[in-house]
Parts: sequence; structure tokens; C-alpha cells
Amino acid sequence: QPRRNSLTGEAACQELAIRNPFLYYLFNLGTELGNELFYILFFPFCIWNLDAWMGRRLIIVWVWVMYLGQCTKDVIRWPRPASPPVVKLEVFYNSEYSMPSTHAMSGTAIPLALVLLSYGRWQYPLMYGLILAICWCSLVCFSRIYMGMHSILDVIAGSLYAILILVVFYPAVDLIDNFNLTFKHAPLIIISLHLALGVFSFTLDTWSTSRGDTAQILGCGAGVACGSHFNYMLGLMQDPSPDTLPLIPPSITVTLFGKAILRLLIGVVLLLLTRIVMKKITIPLACKMFSIPCDDIRQARQRMEVELPYRYITYGMVGFSLMFLVPCLFLFIGLS
Repeated sequence: QPRRNSLTGEAACQELAIRNPFLYYLFNLGTELGNELFYILFFPFCIWNLDAWMGRRLIIVWVWVMYLGQCTKDVIRWPRPASPPVVKLEVFYNSEYSMPSTHAMSGTAIPLALVLLSYGRWQYPLMYGLILAICWCSLVCFSRIYMGMHSILDVIAGSLYAILILVVFYPAVDLIDNFNLTFKHAPLIIISLHLALGVFSFTLDTWSTSRGDTAQILGCGAGVACGSHFNYMLGLMQDPSPDTLPLIPPSITVTLFGKAILRLLIGVVLLLLTRIVMKKITIPLACKMFSIPCDDIRQARQRMEVELPYRYITYGMVGFSLMFLVPCLFLFIGLS
């Protein structure tokens, strides 16, 4: 059955029969590559187990690509494909506008940025990276059409838009990361900038999930950037020196694999607990500050005065925990 939208209560009403289970589950996997569950597994795995230098830059790219994509949706305001004739296998993002597909944008930008950042820094054949990027991008893009959430034009525009953003923005990624790490007042500027972008970017005529998702992405980006700054100032999670590059992928042993999985399990559980605790604190607090009734949480969360601080603070703490608090715990218990 299609997922119910937890914010609106919306559910699909069309009856459907799955004739090809392989394609159904394959494209469900593809669409998950642009959802929160994937991000909360993928970015921590990169930072804790692979290369924090690369992980920080991937998140910078992801934040700006998703932010510009969501803002562009709000400007163009194209509706989702009509249903019927389209059969929608997903309804969670149905209240958002359609053009461009932000799933296609992230599904294009993340694997391309991964190749750009890793090739030359790590020793591996370029062809492997290109094959991964093409398969990843294709799977996400085709999944959005299969799920009934986007037209072919939405997906093509999203992919091309992501490539354009990468071409223009990628040269500045090193400068932004160095600023986040080294500038004395970086946390204050980071928090203020990300908060301002979330508050002043949207002029929605009706509520949609895009505003909260954008605040969530900006909050996560701010939290990771601030955590990176504290790591640098305290000398934690230091990047490999340039004379050790290119890095050689280590041989996979039982110990190495076990530690990686243990870090991921412990860390992600802590991130999820952080999200739950912050959500329980910030929603009632925002309701009290702005005198908004809190008896219907679903309705309260759709008010901008509640939604923006709740998403920004909650996911800011998740990002900060990802980059600073959880690695400190790993260091303390000997898992770093």
C-alpha cells in the first residue's frame, strides 16, 4: 500500500495491482535514495567510516542543491501529474509542487559530487565511479516517473538544473568548507545565514511539505558546519595531510567491517533519539511562544511559527550530533 502522509493524513484512493514486483521494489529503492531514511544512513556512513573531508563537502553540495530546487518549485508552482490518469504509488510529497524534481536533483548531484570529490583523493578506476553515478542517477530519476510523482520533463529539468548548480557552485565548495572550519565567528554567521534563508525564501499561497523540508535541510547543514568548526578548533577528526594522498582503500577485514557497522548502528540510533527528543521539546515550546493551540500537533506543525523553528532546531542538533557529539562518543569508547 502507498505510504500515508503523516502531516496531512492524505492517502491514495486508487486500487492497483503490482504486475512486476521486481520493478516495484527496485523503484521504491530508487525513490528512497532521495528520502530522509537514506540521508540519515548515507551521510553518517561517509563521515564516520570513509572520509569526513568528503562527507562535509557532500553535505554542502546537497544543502545548496536542495535549497535552490525547493525555492525554484515555489517560483514555478507546477502541480503534480494528475491522478487519474497517473497512478500514484507515493503520496508523502504530493502537496509539494512538481517542477523541478528535487529527487532527480539530489540523485544527480550527490553521485556526481561523490566522484568529483573522491577521484584523485582515493585510488580507484574512474570508470567505476562513472558507472556508479550513472546507475544511481538513472534509478532515482526513473523511480519518480514510475511512482507517479513527476513527469519526464520534471525529471530531466531536475537533473540538468543540478548539473548547472554543480558547474557554478562546485569551485566554491573548498572555500566554504575552509571558512566553516577556520573562521573565528563562523558558527554565528552559519546559523544566521541558514536561518535567514529558511525564513525569507518562501511565499507559499498554500501550505506544503517543501517549507518544512527546506528548513530541515538548512538546519542540518548549519549543524554539520558548526560541528565541523568545533572539531577543527579542538583538533578532532583531523583530515589526512596532503602528502598522504591519494588514499588507498583498506583491505576489508572482519574487524574493520564490524567496527564500521557498530559505529553506524550506535550513531544512527543516537541521531534518531536526538531527533525524537528535540521534536518533543521544540514543538510545544514554539506553540507556547507564539500562543498556538497544541492539542492538534498536525495542525500546529503546519503553522510557519512552529514549523520553521521546530525543523531548524531539531535537525540543526541532528547535524551537530552527526559531526561533533557522536564522533566524540566514538573517541571516548574507542570506536573512532
